[in-house]
Amino acid sequence: MNTTPRTMVLTGASRGIGHATVKRFSAEGWRIITCSREAVPDACKRDPNWSAHIPTDLSDPQSVASFVGEAMDLLGNDPLHALVNNAAVSPKTDFKERLGCLNGGIDRWREVFELNLFTPLELCRGFAAALSRGAKQGGASIVNVTSIAGHEIHPFAGSAYSTSKAALSALTREMAVEFATLGVRVNAVAPGEIETEMIGEEYEPLINRIPMHRMGTPDEVASCVFQLCTQDFSYVTGTEIFVTGGQHL
Repeated sequence: MNTTPRTMVLTGASRGIGHATVKRFSAEGWRIITCSREAVPDACKRDPNWSAHIPTDLSDPQSVASFVGEAMDLLGNDPLHALVNNAAVSPKTDFKERLGCLNGGIDRWREVFELNLFTPLELCRGFAAALSRGAKQGGASIVNVTSIAGHEIHPFAGSAYSTSKAALSALTREMAVEFATLGVRVNAVAPGEIETEMIGEEYEPLINRIPMHRMGTPDEVASCVFQLCTQDFSYVTGTEIFVTGGQHL
């Protein structure tokens, strides 16, 4: 039996959903390679499964290419079994006003799409060979973290963020078809209102829109991401799972 641990790469690992996802995969014995602008907490550095964290500016294509190169060097000839595209940006004004289509500069839109859409595409292409090896050794998956905001108007998520997430949903479907030729499954998870550091008091009224009458937790999103990367979902690809407590209904 092959005792080599399964390996995952995740972006945006330092907090929130990304951090919870790393903890879930590590608890299941996976080898972890991550990146973010921030350093990981000291407690996480002591995790024996967290093999590498590479500081990366995911809005910079050169930094993204450097991350892929370093991660591939770490992998060597080992397979990659999961790529989780979690990092994203949702800019607001200095006084936290939602940026719509009529306010804010077009350059901000380009920055949002660079990180939220083009970076996941670049990472999927960059890790395709390693994922293909993973597909031959127990299966391999890509999970894109989209958003409920990509499917309906959200009172706080800006227009650039929402449309970039809608585009990521479409990209997930496109990649599911192409990556199937490599044996790699591609799915998405669309969180709703999740209790993270970014959630403030202004989100409380949104609970009335949620059939389950509460916000979700990062661990609940992480569990969904993890299950999509297991053999229990071996015939699932091109799917977007809503982790919203029914808010999207």
